[in-house]
Amino acid sequence: MKKLIIASNRLGGGGKSAPLLGFTLAEVLITLGIIGVVAAMTMPVLIQNNRNKELHTGLKTAYSLISQALNKMNTDKGDVIKPEDYNTVFFYDEYKKYFKILYDCSIMTPNPSICLERGIKDENGLYTDNAYKTFNNNSAASHMLDDGQFVITNGILIMIENPQEDCRKRLFISVDINGKKRLPNRLGHDVFTFQISERGKLLPMGVEGSEYSEEEYCSTTSTNNLNGIACTAKALSDKNYWKNLP
Repeated sequence: MKKLIIASNRLGGGGKSAPLLGFTLAEVLITLGIIGVVAAMTMPVLIQNNRNKELHTGLKTAYSLISQALNKMNTDKGDVIKPEDYNTVFFYDEYKKYFKILYDCSIMTPNPSICLERGIKDENGLYTDNAYKTFNNNSAASHMLDDGQFVITNGILIMIENPQEDCRKRLFISVDINGKKRLPNRLGHDVFTFQISERGKLLPMGVEGSEYSEEEYCSTTSTNNLNGIACTAKALSDKNYWKNLP
């Protein structure tokens, strides 16, 4: 088979041209094939790593924004915000004033293309949105996120929850950091929950003193329909968290 001559150099001082060694067509095709295989193996990993970095940055941004809003609300009220002082409607109506809102989802009739759906109930009679999944991609109990929602101008969906069980009032603030229209819509991936403590402090869910523990609610094997709700603290503090998402 003839060699492909890819270039030639002219020697200095008027010397004769010296041809460079070439490659056969088969050698070129084999090399391109190897490059293609390597690219096919590495590109998905690179894409996933880049997306995880974006999600990590988005979480930190969301944490900053909801913290600043709560601090401003505390200042304006002249006291710390405590769950016992609010029901969902009142807190939602007051808290959303501290954001630049792109779309107000309201409480009872949110637009399901933008916000968590409240028109479908599960077998227990609780509202559910099948678009949302747990940390390890099972069906999620989205009714723990949907007592008032709004989308702010950078696309973050902010969700308020005021669960009242065992005569205890609690306030949760959750964020879908890239909005409902963008995947993965999974707890602990792009959906994270914070809790306002009894003393008015904003706690990343999963830290000591918050409602849900990492051991049970941030697990790669749990089948709990709230698995992932307690991943927030770990996602903010553990540098390896984003490398090991299920």
